[in-house]
Amino acid sequence: MFRAPNLCLNTLPMLLTRSLFAIFAVLTLSISTAKAVDEAPKADRVEIVVSIAEQKLVLKKNGEVIRRYPVSTSRFGVGDAYGTYRTPIGHLQVSDKIGDGLPAGAVFKHRSPTGEVLAPNAPGRDPIVTRILWLNGLEAGNRNAYGRCVYIHGTPDEKRLGRPVSYGCIRMRSTDVMELYAATPVGTDVSIVVGRLPSDPGAGIMGLIASAATSLRGAKL
Repeated sequence: MFRAPNLCLNTLPMLLTRSLFAIFAVLTLSISTAKAVDEAPKADRVEIVVSIAEQKLVLKKNGEVIRRYPVSTSRFGVGDAYGTYRTPIGHLQVSDKIGDGLPAGAVFKHRSPTGEVLAPNAPGRDPIVTRILWLNGLEAGNRNAYGRCVYIHGTPDEKRLGRPVSYGCIRMRSTDVMELYAATPVGTDVSIVVGRLPSDPGAGIMGLIASAATSLRGAKL
């Protein structure tokens, strides 16, 4: 014959109270955890945009331009083929960073510091200096960028910045590239456009259309 457990009726309210308290505690902890996650500071979204037409680079944080720098892109125009010395366009990414702790003007050869340090506009010299941000192409039209060793890097030839005089890389003055290097982690998105900078009020819709059209043509090179 089945016999019901001998539970004292006085213990039922106590068990129910404890169960409700446990459920309340779990819900409170879950809500607190979710609130803490929502209130946790989110990492800033940093990106780089380079304009071939303007020979400028802008650093953006959370969609807003925070810095503008003069640069030099290729004297041979835009493209991605090996041996052309052209600057690739489109969507790329900072794949590697080289030069931590080196002084401004530190000379690189094959991405290794030589120990030499050059002053800005040192006569007769045009090596890679100070910092290297090695770019990796993320589209068909710039997939060779990493293999071609396309960098954003410092140059001692600062007097010619603002004009397309490089051999495919994006050149900056040493103080500027040090600042950019410190602000951009590996994985930072880089957009290289032929037209004017999208954030420039003078660009207009026609400038954006021209940039997009040229990017499509560059993907076929």
